[in-house]
Amino acid sequence: MDAKNPKTLMDLAIQCLLRHESAAIQALEYIPRYLFIPLFIAAFKGGHKNILGEMVKVWPFYCLHLGTLTLREPHRELLKAMIENLPLYPAKNSSSRKPKLRILDLRQDIDCRITCPEVRINPPFCFHSCTYSDHSVTKMEGQFRLTDLESSIHLPRPIELLVDLSLDASLMEREYSMLLMRKIRESFGALHICCRDLQVDKLGDCKCTLRILDLNCVNQLSVDKGSLSDITNVLSQMSHLKSLSLFKVTFRSLSGKVFKNFLSHLQRMENLKELKLYSFCLKNHLDSVLRVLPHSLDFLYLSFCDISYRDFRFLAQCPQVSHLKMLNLSNNTMNWNDFVPFQTLLLNLSGTLKLLEISHCLINDSAISVLIPALVRCTRLRVLGFAANPITMPMLVHIMHSLTPLMRLKYVIYPIPIHCYERWHFQGRLDRWRLAIVQLQLKAMLQIAGRNDMKWITYPE
Repeated sequence: MDAKNPKTLMDLAIQCLLRHESAAIQALEYIPRYLFIPLFIAAFKGGHKNILGEMVKVWPFYCLHLGTLTLREPHRELLKAMIENLPLYPAKNSSSRKPKLRILDLRQDIDCRITCPEVRINPPFCFHSCTYSDHSVTKMEGQFRLTDLESSIHLPRPIELLVDLSLDASLMEREYSMLLMRKIRESFGALHICCRDLQVDKLGDCKCTLRILDLNCVNQLSVDKGSLSDITNVLSQMSHLKSLSLFKVTFRSLSGKVFKNFLSHLQRMENLKELKLYSFCLKNHLDSVLRVLPHSLDFLYLSFCDISYRDFRFLAQCPQVSHLKMLNLSNNTMNWNDFVPFQTLLLNLSGTLKLLEISHCLINDSAISVLIPALVRCTRLRVLGFAANPITMPMLVHIMHSLTPLMRLKYVIYPIPIHCYERWHFQGRLDRWRLAIVQLQLKAMLQIAGRNDMKWITYPE
């Protein structure tokens, strides 16, 4: 027993009960409501699959959330047991404890309790219930009198399952999807699966699973590998996206019908806060994407997008990105001579920008010297990454002197100076001794500047 955190009599009683599975399951008919929450937490942490399944059947509250409970891969079986035992129909035995569960939330949420306080007299009774779908519990209960449904053992009860899904066409994911589809069939449509965060790997292999979801519930979508045509079809069924991430998307032309359809659906996403595009070639067409974005965008990620000087000139003056908090332009070659548009962009974002990533962009001394006067104006900046750029040691020292007065800037990922390589660009052998001297010099400079809270780190290629 931990001397600093001794267990209470309730803790000891719950642990004793969990060691006797059959007794614990039988006790669910009689234990008071207030014991369900600590018993559920202990059963989940202890991996008691059968007990959890039976608890879901007789859960005495309107909603059940995993909340702050830590989810790991072995817990997948626990989640499946809870879904398997969802009380889709009222209890046949009149003497049994009647289930009240309407919302089962299998997402991790640090701001969520196991069950919501019972303080509301009108729906929605759960603070996290679905608000968009016509099949949500709140709307279904508004269409039918709940008492009438409970009076018949033949009618399924409206119930809601909140999940975050990561679809990758693996055997485990297929089994999980088949379980969800089977429960939907058993409920005759009364079970609503509400997915807020959807991640898809190889979109073409996951179309069957997507058909069981109401995609209008999704507010975070990430697709890794898929055709723009298929992605556009998915977007056409969404209206409330807050975050969109697209990686390695294939399409034929930036002037074709598919791209135009994509832009038309992107334009409908009025709540969009984050847009991440990776390996999405936009050369000389970035303006087409930016024009349709809302002015409330917080995060723009454009890595490996082949951004041109023309694109950058538009980006610098674009009102849709004038309030960005995070900007990632890494892995776009910036070997042009005029960096004034980039300077203008940083000046426009000086009051909001918190993270800037411009690594692997071939930015040299002359370019960075143009950017420094704008960077020092970014007083809210917390993270700066400009690794893997051909910067000399004198310029790196100048950059550190310029940035140490930015008191909110805590993390800088800097490039290894070119004198540490036999030949630039990373083609020659790295001289580890020279790199060590650079690191010691930068550390000493931080100490002299009184910035021991500032971390300057680099990664050898």
